[in-house]
Amino acid sequence: MTRICVVEDEESLAEMIQLNLKLDGFEVDHFANGQEAYEAIRNDPSYALLILDVMLPGMNGVEICRRVREESNVPVLFLSAKGTTTDRIEGLKAGGNDYLPKPFDLEELLLRVRVLTNSKLQTTEDEVSIGDWIINFKSYEASNNTSGSNLTLSRKEIELIKLFKEKENEVVSRSEILDRVWGKDQFPTTRTIDNFILQLRKYFEDNPKDPKHFHSVRGVGYKFTS
Repeated sequence: MTRICVVEDEESLAEMIQLNLKLDGFEVDHFANGQEAYEAIRNDPSYALLILDVMLPGMNGVEICRRVREESNVPVLFLSAKGTTTDRIEGLKAGGNDYLPKPFDLEELLLRVRVLTNSKLQTTEDEVSIGDWIINFKSYEASNNTSGSNLTLSRKEIELIKLFKEKENEVVSRSEILDRVWGKDQFPTTRTIDNFILQLRKYFEDNPKDPKHFHSVRGVGYKFTS
């Protein structure tokens, strides 16, 4: 069963969150003190998600997240009555994955929890899955819901991935890549493509020297498998 750690010192809110998470099939541990929560999290690597209030006795949620990030990539969802842009940025800079200001809609909380605890999301036409990564073609963002990592991609990187998604499991020649991604009015060299592929491997391959997604086909081009 998927385990979630809820760190919230407002008793009635904590009870409501716990009840609804349990009804959704999660196993929940609750702490009202930040220091106690941090010690428990350090000693238990099995949590799939941390839900952290920001203002807590003992240790605040941002500090908990900052310390946890030194050892773990477990997803973190902040809850806080402090919902200004500055507060959200502080939480995200500390390593948080999402930030939900209070008061919040319970269904929205549960939806965000489901997203953060599922490493494999259903993709739409605006997305593609590459291993544990989800790439969104509209936002130019890539997110890894297993490690909690995020990337912002360039326009050319997105266009290249779009082409590979369209031609998945087919060999795509360098000349077709140049025509489709750079266009006939630009004159990059084939070496430019190779450099872009090297960068995509660094982003999305567990071992860039032994790629599982972006394959070289000698003398022709590349083949993509998600």
